[in-house]
Amino acid sequence: MKGNKKFHLLLVLTFVFSLFLAACNANPDSEEGNEGNNGTDDGEATEEATGEPQQGGDIIVGSIGAPTLFNDLYSTDISSSDISGWLYDGLITYDENLEPKGVIAKDWETSEDGTEWTITLNEGITFHDGEPLTADDVVFTYSIPLSEDYSGARASDFEKIESIEAEGDTTVKIKLSEPYAPFLGTLSYGILPEHILKDVPIAELGEHEFNTKNPVGSGPFKFVEWKEGQYVKVEAFEDYFQGRPYLDTITYKIVPDANALMTQVQAGDVHEAAVQSQDLATAQKLADEGNINLSTELSLAYTYIGWNMANDMFKDEKVRQALTMAIDRESIIEAVLGGDGEIAHIPESPLSWAYNEDVPKFDYNVEEAKKLLEEAGWTPGDDGILQKDGKKFSFELKTNQGNKAREQIAQVTQEQLKEVGIEVKPTIMEWSAFIEEVTEKKDFDAVILGWSLSTDPDPTALWHSKEIEAGLNFVAFSDPDLDKLMEENTKVLDQEERKDIIGQIQAGIAEQQPYTFLYYPNDHYALAANLKGHVHHPSSEFYQIEKWWLEQ
Repeated sequence: MKGNKKFHLLLVLTFVFSLFLAACNANPDSEEGNEGNNGTDDGEATEEATGEPQQGGDIIVGSIGAPTLFNDLYSTDISSSDISGWLYDGLITYDENLEPKGVIAKDWETSEDGTEWTITLNEGITFHDGEPLTADDVVFTYSIPLSEDYSGARASDFEKIESIEAEGDTTVKIKLSEPYAPFLGTLSYGILPEHILKDVPIAELGEHEFNTKNPVGSGPFKFVEWKEGQYVKVEAFEDYFQGRPYLDTITYKIVPDANALMTQVQAGDVHEAAVQSQDLATAQKLADEGNINLSTELSLAYTYIGWNMANDMFKDEKVRQALTMAIDRESIIEAVLGGDGEIAHIPESPLSWAYNEDVPKFDYNVEEAKKLLEEAGWTPGDDGILQKDGKKFSFELKTNQGNKAREQIAQVTQEQLKEVGIEVKPTIMEWSAFIEEVTEKKDFDAVILGWSLSTDPDPTALWHSKEIEAGLNFVAFSDPDLDKLMEENTKVLDQEERKDIIGQIQAGIAEQQPYTFLYYPNDHYALAANLKGHVHHPSSEFYQIEKWWLEQ
C-alpha cells in the first residue's frame, strides 16, 4: 500500500474487526489459549494436508448460538457475523497474523494526515445474482450508517466520513473529517448490492426481508435456506472472483446445548464446532484417538457480568466494586472452567498492544465487599437480604441457554452474592430472545455475556455515552471525562501516545466496574479428521472457509 508510511505502519498494528456478542466460542466466548496436542500455535493449518485439495463435499458446523440476520451493518451477535462472513466480502480483511490484506480492495493509499483515502477495487467481481460489484456499491454501503434514519449499532465506525465518492467503477475516494486511527478496520464491513436495496428506505432497512430471507453478497458462498432454530445452509458461489470454494455446501446447524453438540461431534454428525472448557477433556481424548483434530489458541475476547446502570441498584460505584469483590473469579475459573482461563480486569485482551496491566483491581474479599455495601447505604433486613430505602437488593441475572459455563457461573454467583446479603435470581434464555432483551429492549438487571473483540482497541463503541441509546453500551455507562479521552484516542496516529490514552480509559473503566470482568477464555475447535485447510485465527472461527476441503 502507498501513502504515509508511518500511518500505514500504525494501521498494520491497529487493525479493527467489529465487536460481536459471543454465544460460545472455545469457552463461553473466545480468547487465546494453550497449545493442544493436535492444535496449532502459530496460525499454521491444523494438520499438514496429505494431498492436493479436493473439490466437493458437504460439511456441517455446529453452534449453540442462532443467528438473527445477515447484514454486517445491523447484526451484533457472533453467529450472524460468522455466516455473513461466508456471504459477503469486505474491502479488506485481516490474516491469521492480524495483518491487513485486500479482498475487494486491490490497493489503498492515504494522505499524509490520514484524512483522505483512495481505494482501488479489484475488477471482475460480481454479486451472487451476477450483477457486477462496483465503486457505487461501496459508496451505497458506507453511506447507510451516515444517515439519520440508520438504526443499527455501527454508526460510530463511519461517523468520521465527511464525503465518499465513486470515480469510475473501481475507485472510491473517502474524506474524513479528522484523522481516525481505526478506519482501516471499517473497510472490513461486507459490501451490499445497491441494485437490490437502493429503493429501500434506510429507516426500514434493518427489518427488511433481504437480511433474513434472501441476502445477496459477493462472498464465497451463496445463501440457500434459513430454517429458524434449526440450520442455515449455503452453497459454493461458482463465480467467486478468488476461485470457487472447495466445499459444495455448508450447513450451520443450531444445537440446543453444548452436551448435544459434543455428542454430535463424537458421532461424526458435526464436522466443526467450538469446544467449551467442560468438554475439553472429551475432545482431547477424541483427538488422541485420531477421531478429530483439536485446534487451540488464545483469542480476542473476555467474559463478564454487566450491571445495568439504568437500574438504581447499580448506579453507585461502591456497589459495583463490592459486587466484583464478592465474586470469587479464581474459583470460577478452576471449578467451572477447569483452570482454562485467566482473571480479567479490563475490557481488553492481553493480546492487544494497548493492554494496560496497571489498573485498579478488586480482588475477592467478602468482608471488604460488605463494608463497601454498608457505606453505600445497604444494610441487612430481617431476612438477611440487604435493603435500602425499603427496597431489597434482589435482582435477575440473565444469560443464554446452552452455554454450560455461563449457566454454572450464574448459579455460583447466586451462592457467592448470598454471602453478602444479595439475592440473585438466575434466568436462562434462548440466545436470540436473550440478545433482543439485552441489546434492543434493555430489559435486564444484570447479564453474563462475552465480547469477541475488535482487533483495534478503541473502546468507543462499548463505553462512550453516545452509544447508550442505540449502540452497544447497553449497561448505560457514562463518564464525560472518559468520553473526551475516547474521542481523543482515535485522532492520534502515534501508537505509543494512543496507548497511553487508551490505558487511562481502561483504568477509569476498571475503577468504576460497569462490568465485573470475569476471565479471558481460550478457544478450542473440534475438526473432523478429514477436514483440511483450517487455519486458526484469533478472532475468526471460520477464517478462509472457502479454502477448507474434505479428504475423500
